[in-house]
Amino acid sequence: MSSDTPEARNDNTHPYRSLRNNVSLLGSMLGETMAQSHGEEFLASVERIRLLSKSGSNGEDGSWEQLEALLAGFETEQLGLVARAFAQFLNLANIAEQHHGLSREMDAVNSASRTLAGVMELLSQTGLDASAVQQLVSDLNIELVLTAHPTEITRRSLIHKYEEIQRCLGQLESPGLTNYERNRMDRRLRELIAQLWHTHEFRENRPSPVDEARWGFAVVENSLWQAVPDFLRRLDDALLAATGERLPLNAAPVQFSSWMGGDRDGNPFVTAKVTREVLLLGRWQAAALYLKTVDQLVQELSMIECNDALRELVGDTREPYRRAMKDLRERLRSWLSALEAFLDDRPANSGDLIRDVEEISRPLLLCYQSLCDCGMERIADGTLLDLLRQVRCFGINLVRLDIRQHSERHSAALSEITECLGMGRYDDWGEEKRRNWIEAELKNPRPLIPQHWSPSEDTQEVLDCCAVVVDQPADALACYIISMARQASDVMAVRLLLKAAGGGDSLPIAPLFETLDDLDRAPQVITDLLAAEQALGRLPEQQMVMIGYSDSAKDAGILAAAWAQYRAQEALLKVCDDAGVRLQLFHGRGGTIGRGGAPAHDALLSQPPGSLECGLRVTEQGEMIRTKLGMTGLAVKTLALYTSAVLEARTAHPPTPKPHWRDTMDRLGGYSCDEYRAVVRDDPRFLTYFRQATPEGELGALPLASRPTSRKKDGGIESLRAIPWIFSWTQNRLMLPSWLGAGAALARELEEQGDAVISEMFEAWPFFATRMQMLEMVYSKTDSRLSAHYDDQLVSEELMDIGARLRGQLDKDVRTVLKVLGQERLLEKLHWTRESLELRNIYTVPLNVLQAELLARLRRNADEQTRQAIMISIAGVAAGMRNTG
Repeated sequence: MSSDTPEARNDNTHPYRSLRNNVSLLGSMLGETMAQSHGEEFLASVERIRLLSKSGSNGEDGSWEQLEALLAGFETEQLGLVARAFAQFLNLANIAEQHHGLSREMDAVNSASRTLAGVMELLSQTGLDASAVQQLVSDLNIELVLTAHPTEITRRSLIHKYEEIQRCLGQLESPGLTNYERNRMDRRLRELIAQLWHTHEFRENRPSPVDEARWGFAVVENSLWQAVPDFLRRLDDALLAATGERLPLNAAPVQFSSWMGGDRDGNPFVTAKVTREVLLLGRWQAAALYLKTVDQLVQELSMIECNDALRELVGDTREPYRRAMKDLRERLRSWLSALEAFLDDRPANSGDLIRDVEEISRPLLLCYQSLCDCGMERIADGTLLDLLRQVRCFGINLVRLDIRQHSERHSAALSEITECLGMGRYDDWGEEKRRNWIEAELKNPRPLIPQHWSPSEDTQEVLDCCAVVVDQPADALACYIISMARQASDVMAVRLLLKAAGGGDSLPIAPLFETLDDLDRAPQVITDLLAAEQALGRLPEQQMVMIGYSDSAKDAGILAAAWAQYRAQEALLKVCDDAGVRLQLFHGRGGTIGRGGAPAHDALLSQPPGSLECGLRVTEQGEMIRTKLGMTGLAVKTLALYTSAVLEARTAHPPTPKPHWRDTMDRLGGYSCDEYRAVVRDDPRFLTYFRQATPEGELGALPLASRPTSRKKDGGIESLRAIPWIFSWTQNRLMLPSWLGAGAALARELEEQGDAVISEMFEAWPFFATRMQMLEMVYSKTDSRLSAHYDDQLVSEELMDIGARLRGQLDKDVRTVLKVLGQERLLEKLHWTRESLELRNIYTVPLNVLQAELLARLRRNADEQTRQAIMISIAGVAAGMRNTG
C-alpha cells in the first residue's frame, strides 16, 4: 500500500525525511501482507481507491463521484476489508509520526531536556534568583488523573504490537547496524504487520471496571514506572545547571491518580466491591514493581563500607547494603503474599500489609545516604536513586484513586434515612434546612444510621462505598468528587455519609461544576460551603473544586463554556482568598477541543492569574493516555511539557482581562450560547437529525468501556454523555460541538463593534488567542463535502435543510476566524500540521465514504457483517482524526 508524501520524500535534507521513509516502509509492508492474504487484485482495488481519493482532494473533476460509485458497488465483506486496509495504514502512519517526535532527528528540537533547560533560562530572565527558581521547582505539584472514559478504541492486543513496531523503527535508526541485524528487524516488522492484519480489531466483550483498572496499571508498569525517574533526572540536570542545586530527594513534582474503579457516576458496574478490588490490585502491582527493583539492588549493592546509621540498622554483616536490601525484599514478599490472599478471599495476616510508605523508603534512604557519606555518590545516584524517586511518586498504592458519584445518589440515600427517622424526605427540604440538619448531625455523637434498618439496594451501595473509603490507609484516595453539585449541602452530604461510615475527615471532597448554570453559581456554593465549615470549626486549609469542560460545552457551546469556566475560576479564587483558604482547581478536560482539550502549553498560559498556585490537577482520558503517556519516551516528553508550562505560567503572569475585554467576552458568550442552543435545544427536529446523520446509535455497539454511553435510556441530548456526542460528530466530519456558535458570535461582534478590540484581545490575551487557534484546528478537520454525503445517504428529506444550514454556517465561520487570525487559509503558519492532515485525508476520506454506505445498508437491513465493518470504519476514522471523544 503506497504512502502519499510529497516529492520532498526523496530529499535527504528534508526535516521529515526519516518520517516519510518510515511511512513508506510500513505502507509497503502492509501492502505485501494484504496481497499475500487476499491477492494482487484486492491490493489493486485498494490502490485505485487511494488514487481516486487523492485526485478528489486535488479537485480533479469526477474523482469524487467515481469514488462513491466504486465503493457503493462493493459487497459488504469487501468494504470491511477495504476499511481494514485504510484503518491499518492510518494506524501505522500514526506510529511513524509518534516515533518521529521522539527520534534523534527531532531530539535537538523538542527533547525533554531542551524543553526543561529552556524554561530554566526563561525563569532566570524574569529576574528570579537561584534560590527562587529552586523553590519554584521544589514546590511543583502536577497530578495527572487517568480516567476510563470510553474513547480508547484500540485493543490492548493491538497496542502491544504498535509499541513493538515503534521499538523496531527505533532500532533500525541505530548507527552501526550490521546487514544481519537490519534484515532481522525488517523480518520482525513484516511479522508484526502480518499479526496486525490477522488480528480482530475489537474486544469481544466490553471491559469490566476491573479490566479498565488493569489497563491503567499496565500503562504505569510499561511506561510511567521508568518515565518518572528518567524525567526527574532531566529536571534534576536542568535545575543543577541553572541554580547549582539539585532536586530534593523527597520531591514528588509529578504524581498520578485514577478514576478506573472509582468513578461510579452513571456506571452501575462500579461497586464498592470493585473499588476495594482495584485498590488491592494497585498495591499488588506496586509491590511487584518494587520487588523487581529491590531484587536488582540485592545483586548490585555488594559494597562493604557504610556509615554508622546503616550499620545500626543491619548489624554486624560483611555486606551491609545487600543485607538491608534482602530484609526489604522479604518484607515486600510478605506484603505481596498478603495482598494476593486478600484478592483471593483467603485468610491472611494483616500485619504483613504495608500501610506507610516510610517502611519502604527508610532503608532505601539509609543506603543512599551511607553511599554518599562513603564517597560512592555515583552508585547512590544510579538505580537506588531511581527507586527512591519511584517510591515518592507512586507510594504504596501505585496510583491514588478518586471516588466520583452523582449528587442525586447521596440525596436519595439521605432521604431514605430521614424518612426512616420520621423526619420526612431530605429531597423535599430547602437548602437552608438541609444545611442546618447536616451541621447538627455532624456535631451529634450518636450514629446516623438507624438500627435494624433495611435500605434499598442503591442506598446500600452508597453506604458500602463510604465504608470502603474510610477503611483505606492514608493516601490511598485522592478525593471524593460530586457530579452535578449545585449547592453547599451536596458537599456536606458526603461528609455526613462518611462520618456515618466511621471516618473520612481528611479526605478532600470536591464539587464538580459542569453546566453553564452550575459554573455561574459555583462561587456562591463555595462561599456557603466555607461558611458552614467555619461554623463547624473545620475550615480547611485547601479546597478542591473540579471544573467540568465536557458537559459545560455540550450545554452552552465551546465559547460560552470557555468564558464561563474562566469567570468561575477567577471568582472561586477570590472567594477562597477572602476566606483564607487555598483553592486547588481540578480540570476535567478531554482530548478533543469540544471537551476542553488543547496543547498543554497554550492551555495553561491561558488560565486566569493565580489559578496554578496550588499546582495542576488534570484528567488524561481515553486514547490520550496512550498518545501522551503510553510509551516511556512519550511520557517523559509529556511530563516535561507540563512542567515547563506550569513553571512558565506561574512566573509569566498572564494579563488580567481589561474591562472592555470582559464586556466583549460577555457579549460573545451570550451570542454564542444563544446560537448554539437555538440549534441543539430549540429545534425539535435536531435530535432526530443528529441520530440520522451520525453513527451515534451504532457507537453503542462498540465494546469500548464499562460505562453506558447515555445516563438515561431514550433520553435527549442532555442525557447523552459528552464523549459519544463529540465522537459522533467527529465521525461524520462536521465536528459540530467544537465550533457551533463561536464563529457566528464573532461575526456579530465584528459587525456591531468593529475589529479593534477583537484584534487587541487576539494579540495581548492568551485566553482569547488560544480559543481562536483551537477553532482553526477544528475547522481544518471538518469536511463539508463528506458531511453532505452522510446526509445524502442517511438523512430523511424533511431534515436535509438542517445539515445544509449548518454547513453554510461553517463556511461563514471559517471566513470570520481567518479574518481574526489575519490569514488567507487554515493552518497557514502550521506547515507540518497542514501537510499531515492532507496526507491523512487521502486515507480517511474513503473510510468516511464507505462508512456512510455501510450505515445506510445497516439501517435498511441489519446484519452482523455490516455492523462489524462499520465498527472497523469508526476505528479508522478515529485513527485518521487522531482522536475520538
